[in-house]
Amino acid sequence: MGTIDWIVLGLFCLGLVAIIIWVAKQKDKTSTDYFLAGRDATWLAIGSSIFASNIGSEHLVGLAGAGASSGMAMAHWEMHGWIILILGWFFVPFYDRSGVFTMPQFLEKRYNKGSRSILSIISLVSYVFTKVAVTVYAGGVVFKQVFGIESMFGIDFFWISAVGLVVLTGIYTTLGGMKAVLWTSVLQTPILLVGSLAVLIIGLVRLGGWDEMMRICQAVPVNDYGDTMTDLIRSSKDPEYPWTGVILGSAIIGFWYWCTDQYIVQRVLSGRNQTESRRGAILGGMFKLTPVFIFLIPGMIAYAMNYKGMITLPDSDSAFSVLIRELLPIGFKGLVVGGILAALMSSLASLFNSSATLFTVDFYKKFKTEASESELVKVGRIATVTVVVLGVLWIPVMKGLGKVLYAYLQDVQSLLAPGIAAVFLLGIASKKTTPVAGLVGLITGFVLGMLRLALKIFAAGINQDSIIYQVFLAPNWLHYEIALFFLVILVMVITSMVTRKADPEAIRGLYVGSATEEEKAITRASWNNWDLLFSGLVIVVIVWFYAYFW
Repeated sequence: MGTIDWIVLGLFCLGLVAIIIWVAKQKDKTSTDYFLAGRDATWLAIGSSIFASNIGSEHLVGLAGAGASSGMAMAHWEMHGWIILILGWFFVPFYDRSGVFTMPQFLEKRYNKGSRSILSIISLVSYVFTKVAVTVYAGGVVFKQVFGIESMFGIDFFWISAVGLVVLTGIYTTLGGMKAVLWTSVLQTPILLVGSLAVLIIGLVRLGGWDEMMRICQAVPVNDYGDTMTDLIRSSKDPEYPWTGVILGSAIIGFWYWCTDQYIVQRVLSGRNQTESRRGAILGGMFKLTPVFIFLIPGMIAYAMNYKGMITLPDSDSAFSVLIRELLPIGFKGLVVGGILAALMSSLASLFNSSATLFTVDFYKKFKTEASESELVKVGRIATVTVVVLGVLWIPVMKGLGKVLYAYLQDVQSLLAPGIAAVFLLGIASKKTTPVAGLVGLITGFVLGMLRLALKIFAAGINQDSIIYQVFLAPNWLHYEIALFFLVILVMVITSMVTRKADPEAIRGLYVGSATEEEKAITRASWNNWDLLFSGLVIVVIVWFYAYFW
């Protein structure tokens, strides 16, 4: 990077520091202040945070890499703006009426204490050992490639950038809590969008335009059934992304991630009212339409440029960083590096804050009910530091096994999502779903999901003709996910038939049709025609996208 690039990057960092100092000076007096920004967040902060928290290493490395290797296949996961609209229009009223801090806390209100504990454990384990680890590992790899620095002070630059990323993010998350996550996202989101758009536009210009990219990628087969890199809907026989699995399978993962995962939902929980939370979700849905264009398509551009000999692409996962290094002019490179830094830090910050919230509210406060508000904030900060330390300690494992873990990241999500999604869906859809059914559903989904993951480790030693192999390993990962989702629903329905139902009054407001007239009036008054218009625009863009790449 040139001098101007470093100046641009420095200005971005100064802006970040200024926001953090401003937030830190606003003392968090209560746990609500620290974990949910005092429940006073606006739609701009919520929408920006939803987007910035979502954009992490899986986009900077994985999505661009997927574009370079398999084309449009992963676009299904990025066209989930419609699911974020479901969060805003359907789930926000339920979450707002419940007054909860966490998703496990919501399950306790709807089901029982056991459901809360199980979901808390699943969430914390998945945060520390998948999301944090993958983001940290990829951050170290990307910055080493972009800066072109092999070592500093005799230390591999991977370690300097990875550890630095974790520590710096941990400091501002610990000091500022949810307010720091929300307000830094307001700065980070436009930087990330502008920088990434620069990569897209300059890449297309250098390559020779959109038609040239499509011409090259349309000629690249991705399976033996006639599909190419530009095909979004692929043969039912495709080994990785059959249309019979990808449409519903990606939606199940999306429903779990966008509507029930603490990592995302905590942003709308921080809204000052239903209007701000819903509009934040609508803005997040609009932002979610962009990753295909600013990450996946640049990956396809990188493939096409490599095909024409314009750049050298050592592997697909290096696509985005190679484009930055080779294409961007002075100044823009610093801006894009700032965007990358923003994405990784925001993603980590959200993870740290969500993990601290889960531990403090669902474990510490549960067993020490007399804890003061200041004590809860202190414990939250300690929990954040603990997650930071665990993230750093996990880096050596991630460095040695990172590619294996990253390859299984989507697979792990497909194994976690079915049980949680089914439990939330049935719990809100019907009062007939019993407390025991919720607990049994969570356990069933988690056990059968982790069983497949564990068996994969020993797959080489399992007879392919055995029942175990045919049931748990032979099915396509998306088909297995869909089957597991409906199996959990079936188990919950049967369990509900033979176990005691919850007292309708105890779960009033937590399932469809149970809101009072006053609560319904509050929800009706929280939206207007502008909210409908912008929500409709999100749907129109998604429909157009599927029609174009079908």
